[in-house]
Amino acid sequence: MKRREFLLGVAVAALLRLLATAARAGDRLRLVGMLMPFGEGDPEALIRVATFQQRLQELGWAVGRNLRIEARWAATDRNLTRAYARELMETAPDVILAAGTPALAALSEIASVPIVFVAVPDPVGQGLVASVARPGGHATGFANLDFPVGGKWLELLKSIAPGVTRVALLFNPDTSAGGGAELVKQLAEGARSLSVTSVAGPVREPGEIERVVGAFAGAPDGGLLVLPDNFINAHRELIVGLAKKYQLPAIYPFRFFVAAGGLLSYGVDVIDMYRGAASYVDRILKGAQPGELPVQQPTKFELVINLRTAKALGLTIPPTLLARADEVIE
Repeated sequence: MKRREFLLGVAVAALLRLLATAARAGDRLRLVGMLMPFGEGDPEALIRVATFQQRLQELGWAVGRNLRIEARWAATDRNLTRAYARELMETAPDVILAAGTPALAALSEIASVPIVFVAVPDPVGQGLVASVARPGGHATGFANLDFPVGGKWLELLKSIAPGVTRVALLFNPDTSAGGGAELVKQLAEGARSLSVTSVAGPVREPGEIERVVGAFAGAPDGGLLVLPDNFINAHRELIVGLAKKYQLPAIYPFRFFVAAGGLLSYGVDVIDMYRGAASYVDRILKGAQPGELPVQQPTKFELVINLRTAKALGLTIPPTLLARADEVIE
């Protein structure tokens, strides 16, 4: 059985146990809320929740014995995210896990309970915490983007597709950190150093993704650089399909794009962040103050390459790049 299929099976089983036991749990259990930027049945969401729950169990928190979990699935709907944030607050949780910037922003407006966040780029720059070392207030957690990694994306794309001279930067300004402006600016500067022209590709709905990618693909020697945000993640299959349709070499921020057929990805190990978030939740449930727990910057990055996609694009992967890959999908 393939590793990913095994993990998904484990995730589904764990989540079903979580929901069943949580429904039977009594009022005296500690309550952890979760605000997730996925549809409830998204396989990636199931893996994240199972990882989070497993780490909590390793730390002594068992659902149905001393822990109850209330999860809300807002996908990419910002209004629904705000509504679920209010709904979670009404359950009187001891701590809330906020996944992504929209979830953290919605909770920060109303929450008076501790928040542990994951997958939030530049939380200081967005004004969501006071500082990395001492975030203050009610929130702390795990950032998922180190801005210098943007230059690495461009270098990797050029090394695998040296003929690329134009790159479209695909992002949603409504869900990207700071509207995506800072990252787009840095990527434009890095692109010039590689003799590549970058083109900002802001998108806010699926039809716009198709129009932007289709228009960009009308000229030769193009490639895609897909930026990390919840909207983009949720539409990964559409984006990967468009890259395949138009024969565009593309680099993505997370492994699950490559698992869906994307060419290559370089980014933080998201699953590892959920393990870390569980450890922070454990510390808060035992009395730690979130404002005194430092925000953790990304330290573990993974490079994943899809050989089948490379072959379909007529690309040859340099042996040195293959040797550096953390995972090669064949």
